[in-house]
Amino acid sequence: MRDVPPVEDLGEGLWSIPVPVPGNPIGFTYVYAISAPGGPVLVDTGWHHDDSWEALVSGLKQTGHSIDQVQGAVLTHFHADHAGLTGRLREASDAWVAMHPSDAEVLRRLGERTDDERSASVIEQMVRAGFPEEDVETFRSSPAVFPSPALPDLALGDGERADVPGLDLRAVWTPGHTPGHLCLHLAERDLLFTGDHVLPRITPHVGQFPLDSADGDPLGDFLAAQARIGRMPGADRLLCLPSHERRFTGLPARTGEIVDHHEERLESMARLLTRGATTLWELTSSLEWRRPWTEMRIMARHMAASETAAHLRLLEERGLVRRTGPAELPRWASVTRAHGPE
Repeated sequence: MRDVPPVEDLGEGLWSIPVPVPGNPIGFTYVYAISAPGGPVLVDTGWHHDDSWEALVSGLKQTGHSIDQVQGAVLTHFHADHAGLTGRLREASDAWVAMHPSDAEVLRRLGERTDDERSASVIEQMVRAGFPEEDVETFRSSPAVFPSPALPDLALGDGERADVPGLDLRAVWTPGHTPGHLCLHLAERDLLFTGDHVLPRITPHVGQFPLDSADGDPLGDFLAAQARIGRMPGADRLLCLPSHERRFTGLPARTGEIVDHHEERLESMARLLTRGATTLWELTSSLEWRRPWTEMRIMARHMAASETAAHLRLLEERGLVRRTGPAELPRWASVTRAHGPE
């Protein structure tokens, strides 16, 4: 696991508190604490683990606050490394928790399913993607735990202000990484909490499973949100505070780089698909990833296939590829090949 940096005073009542994610290469998530009348407000809460909770509590003490003084937490999105401690925070402080309604709905649906039901869904996805049986069996034989954060108390929609007197913290809806991902704009200080939407070095995961077209176009939404946030008034002045890596400036340039990265990926996939119809697994395993395919764990391969599926969905939307074959094992090909012999 990466070394966890110290708590940092960012000035004017703002602190970054790195909360570890034990046993995960992500290392830690930055939770931000903002002083406000009535007690501090958190941006995200961190992973649900005793070590993570201890880091959050001790980090708040270093800011001059105690956990029971927290009045609320605004969540950038529902992922467990961001929202995992919301229930424990609420028990310790009676804090309210706000989230975009789209992500709150995802959490509600996840909470209705058992781990066994979620595992069965992943297995079904892998089979439809064309994963070899040995990969399916590897997943089936490995106990899967799907942490589900507590439901929020409050909905926070695009452009809405967090209910904190004396603090003009407003939501900017940036779907893609999750359906309800939020960035948070503190305009009077030229600050933007970017969550996982814009990171200074890597691009966040944007995936799509199951494969049905009714599930929308997450990558298309993500690219549109990148362009939108890069054109925010005063975007070139903003200090961006992401949930991972490091603080950065130059938001318009960074959003442009992220869009260009995905456009290059889309072009690469489109070229591969001119060779003929392919399953999701065949396409995913032939692409370049940060880690060689043969060294990736099974859940990393599943995430890679989900990301590939999101790119295929956008290529479908653009009319460049077409789905063929049976619903149980769909294939994709370029439009010209899809109309010709396979």
